[in-house]
Amino acid sequence: MKKTLFLSPPSFDGFDGGAGSRYQAKREITSFWYPTWLAQPAALVPESKLVDAPPHNLRVTEILALAKDYELVIMHTSTPSLANDVQCAAAIKAQNPHTQVGFVGAHVAVLPQATLEENPIIDFVCRQEFDYTCQDLAQGKAWSEIQGLSYRDKYGKIHHNPERELIHDWDALPSVMPIYARDLEITKYFIGYLLHPYISLYTGRGCPAKCSFCLWPQTIGGHQYRAKSPEAVGKEMAQAKSLFGNSVNEYMFDDDTFTIDKQRAIAISEYLKKLKLTWSCNARANLDYDTLKALKDNGLRLLLVGFESGNQQILDGINKGIKLEVARRFMQNCHKLGITVHGTFIIGLPNETAETVEETIRFACEVSPHTIQVSIAAPYPGTQLYQQALLNGWFSDQSLVTNSGIQISTLAYPEFSAQEIEASVERMYRRFYFRPRAIIPIVGEMLGDPQMLRRRLREGREFFAYLKERRA
Repeated sequence: MKKTLFLSPPSFDGFDGGAGSRYQAKREITSFWYPTWLAQPAALVPESKLVDAPPHNLRVTEILALAKDYELVIMHTSTPSLANDVQCAAAIKAQNPHTQVGFVGAHVAVLPQATLEENPIIDFVCRQEFDYTCQDLAQGKAWSEIQGLSYRDKYGKIHHNPERELIHDWDALPSVMPIYARDLEITKYFIGYLLHPYISLYTGRGCPAKCSFCLWPQTIGGHQYRAKSPEAVGKEMAQAKSLFGNSVNEYMFDDDTFTIDKQRAIAISEYLKKLKLTWSCNARANLDYDTLKALKDNGLRLLLVGFESGNQQILDGINKGIKLEVARRFMQNCHKLGITVHGTFIIGLPNETAETVEETIRFACEVSPHTIQVSIAAPYPGTQLYQQALLNGWFSDQSLVTNSGIQISTLAYPEFSAQEIEASVERMYRRFYFRPRAIIPIVGEMLGDPQMLRRRLREGREFFAYLKERRA
C-alpha cells in the first residue's frame, strides 16, 4: 500500500472549493463544506491522510512539510481553482520528483485529455466516480489496468483506460466518520444556515432530476440515485454519535436529493430520532405534507431547497421539473410544520431579464424561506448549460471567479448584460433581508442565544464586506 495523501489544496482566502459545495467560490459569509468526495476514498485506503487546507488555514509551505514523505498525492480540483491547484502540485513535485500526483473532480473528469496536455506536472486524473480508482492507485496496481484512469506514461504519452462502472453497492463503502474524527477539526467548518458545529455527509450519489446547470449528476454522479440502506445509514450515524458525542449540533445529508425516495428518508429519520440527533437535508420543493410531517417528527430541522427562479419559463428552460404553485404549497406546509428552509436562487439563467429577476425577488419574498443564497449562473464544463452557452455565444468571459475568488458572471444575453446579472445579486439580497418578515426571526434568534448573537454579528460584517468587495 502506497503512503497516500488526499489533499484539498490551499486556495483563495475563504474559497469554498470543497467537493460538497455546489458552486466553488468565496461565499458571502465564512462557509466551508466537508471534503466528502475525498473522505470516501480516504476511508478505503488504510493509513492514508486527508488534508483539507482552506478551512484549516494551511498554506503551501505547510502542505509541503506534510507531503514530503508521501508516495501518492491525490488532489481535488475544480474549474475555478485548477490553475491554483496545479501550482500546488508543481511545488510538491519540485520538492520530491518521485511523488505521484494526480487530480480528481468534475473538471478533470470531463476534460482529462486537456488537463494532462496543458499541465505536464500532473501524472494522472481519475474520471467519474473515483473512489475505487484511488484505492487501486494506493494498492500499487499497474496504471494500465485501472479502470477510470487517464495517465501519462514514462514516455509522456497520454492513455485513457476504460470507464469504471458507477458504484451500486453503497453499503459496502466504509463510513467517512472515522476519517472526519481523525483528520479534520469540525469547529473549522461553517455554513450560515446550519447549527455550529455541524457535519455533512453523503448517503448516496446521483440525482434523477435533469437540471441543465447542475454539476455533479452530469459529470460524476449520474442521474440514478444509488444509496446506502436505512440500516447502514443508521449504523453510520450511531458511529458518528459515538465518535463525536454531543459536540456536533447538526448533521446535514448532502445527497443531491435525499428525499427522492420518501420511504427511505422516513426510515432513516426513525434511526435519527432514536439517536436523538438534529438533522437537515437537501430536498426538492414538491414534498407532500405527510412526508414533511413524518420527517419533522423525527428530528428534521432544516431543508435546503433549490428554487432557482420565480419565473416559470426559466424553470422549464433549465428542466427544473417544478411548478411555482407546487413550490408555494410546499413552503406553506413547511411554515405550518415549523420546518426551517434555506432557499437557493440563481441569477443569469437562460431567458433571464430585469423583469424575470424582479419576479424572482417577489417570489422569494412571498414564500419567505428563513435564509437565502443568491448565486450567479455558472456554466461548468460537462453541463448542458455550458453547451448552450457555447452554441448561443453567451460567454462574456471564461472566468468563473475573480482573482479573490468571488463569483462573477461568465454569461451575458442580448437583453441582460453580465454587469446587470452581477448587480442583481446585491439587489435581491437587500430586497429580501431588509424587510420585517426576514429581520424579525433573525433578531429573535440572536436575542435568545448569546452564541447566535455573536455569530450573526460576525456574519453581518462579513456579508457587507462581501458586497463592498463585489462592487469594487
